[in-house]
Amino acid sequence: MRCVLDTHVWFWWQMAPYRISPNAARLLDPEAGRDLVLPAICVWELAKLVEKGRITLAEPVGQWVGKALAMPGLRLAPLSPEVAVESTCLPGAFHADPADQMVVATARVLQAPLVTADARIRAYPHVTAVW
Repeated sequence: MRCVLDTHVWFWWQMAPYRISPNAARLLDPEAGRDLVLPAICVWELAKLVEKGRITLAEPVGQWVGKALAMPGLRLAPLSPEVAVESTCLPGAFHADPADQMVVATARVLQAPLVTADARIRAYPHVTAVW
């Protein structure tokens, strides 16, 4: 089974696993052998959070990202033209956060559930969101 991770889930998985729901933790378990996909926009979003001082890391963000991308079962999904276009024409009403649009578009293009605690995304009926 393939799952797409939202930015905060990727960050919590590394830094605060206690914040992850039991259901999401089962999906992230390396022993489960799932294909865990991180949209490339999540790396940018995390770096922006560090830049703005909304999160603090004990090491430079580039080093942290390198280590966090090396987690077992995790692969980075590049920003493809298909995802870029999909993010601009999501069906129904979706909020204007471009990073969230890209994350949702990645899940839709890959036809995979999105692991997220974000209530706005979970309420969006055009993506399968799990938490």
